[in-house]
Amino acid sequence: MASSSIHSLLLFCSLLLSIHMILSSQAKPSSLKPKALVLPIAKDASTLQYITTFKQRTPPITLKLTVDLGGQFLWVDCNEGQYISSTYKPAYCNTTQCSIANSKECNWECFFPQRPGCNNRTCILFPDNTVIGYADNNGEVGQDILWRLHSTDGSHSGPKVSNIPNFIFACSSNTFYGVLGLVNGVKGMAGLGRTRIALPTQFASAYKLPRKFAICLPSSARSYGVVFFGDGPYVLTPKIDVYKSLTFTKLILNPVSTGYVFYPDEPSAEYFINAKSIKVNEKIVSLNTFLLAIDQNGYGGTKISTVNPYTVLESTIYKAFVDAFVKEMPGHIKRVASVEPFGTCFDSTHIGITCVGPAVPSIDFVLQSEGVY
Repeated sequence: MASSSIHSLLLFCSLLLSIHMILSSQAKPSSLKPKALVLPIAKDASTLQYITTFKQRTPPITLKLTVDLGGQFLWVDCNEGQYISSTYKPAYCNTTQCSIANSKECNWECFFPQRPGCNNRTCILFPDNTVIGYADNNGEVGQDILWRLHSTDGSHSGPKVSNIPNFIFACSSNTFYGVLGLVNGVKGMAGLGRTRIALPTQFASAYKLPRKFAICLPSSARSYGVVFFGDGPYVLTPKIDVYKSLTFTKLILNPVSTGYVFYPDEPSAEYFINAKSIKVNEKIVSLNTFLLAIDQNGYGGTKISTVNPYTVLESTIYKAFVDAFVKEMPGHIKRVASVEPFGTCFDSTHIGITCVGPAVPSIDFVLQSEGVY
């Protein structure tokens, strides 16, 4: 994907990087400017959520987080007793940290014993749990140390980099909905979206990296993926720089926020692409193409998500697509009873397997030209 107003994003699924090689370095932290940083990604088998880990707080603990590609920022569970750190600092109202976080609300008084997530006169955000579709109404803006991340030149392991002493995040104090729906043991969500305090932007600022990142998602729970923060190359086994073979498309800015709580004139933090049509077996599906564009109210368009575990279509587009797919499916492959949440299912015992997946009608989302899909 090409550049956006915040940073550019490369999203690809391919052969996996040798994660062990990258992440097994035990070298002392380096003060030198890294070319790129790297975080591991795993896929949870039961929820299909993508999980990453890094260390935060003093003493440091390993945070297990759900990756949210369009998430606005890092938020963690700060319920009573859940967050203990001697280096935590709340962001007080009208400070620079509140401005950077784009916080427009102030919590003047916390009616419980003061702790991380519950302090007087602090600015707040509204952490989105995008898995269940809920926003916490009191996420205290705070800062804490983020411990030595792993560096890479794109193909070889590098030393761990110096700590980020004042990483900005939201401390969620919701007692019920905070981590509801997330993988067991997960303590929040790592947002990679278009904001000043999302992970890519803060990493770029702290280490003077280019404002871009690349993400390779694992296809199953038996393998691992990776996020590169910074410049390429992006070398995956067997020593292939996938950057050289990528096709690019422009990222579209939705001028209306898609967060669960937002303010007027606040743009979306999510990443949209300009899908022009859908093809099944290289035949254009007849549908209302106006729905593929973002309207003045922020509805419509095509976004990339790591939270939805499968493609979600507007209902009339879904019906047109299913009708076209069923028509193109070979006659010897019979339909079977539907399995929720899917509406159209087939008997897989008669479906062959090719090097690119099941032998079924091809599905293409055509972007800015016929050659980009």
